[in-house]
Amino acid sequence: MFTHITLGADDVEASRRFYDAALGALDIGPGQPDPIGRYWWRTPRGAFGVGKPLDGGPACGANGGTIGFHAKSAEAVQAFHDAGVAAGGTSIEDPPGERNGPFGKLILAYLRDPAGNKICAMHRPG
Repeated sequence: MFTHITLGADDVEASRRFYDAALGALDIGPGQPDPIGRYWWRTPRGAFGVGKPLDGGPACGANGGTIGFHAKSAEAVQAFHDAGVAAGGTSIEDPPGERNGPFGKLILAYLRDPAGNKICAMHRPG
């Protein structure tokens, strides 16, 4: 459905280090810079970017917004969480692990990136 998602960050280098670590734990290669100072992580399924807001205003996290990244296993979810925390992210909500709900069994980990954006890694077993 999506081609790309871009988040704003006032400290682009802190966000690049965070996403290189967290997404690296999901087997996504390092972010690559573009000509205007954003960084992009690309997969065959889409692209994710971080950069200063183009309007020159301050970056802010979306209240109520979450971006979820696919994880191949429960171990990858935990590795995403641990790498993200070690790289300056903040663990939020319940500890990483299994959740059961209307969408079935999910393995989830939620973080706030250095700019305050809410992200998660999700593995759907089975």
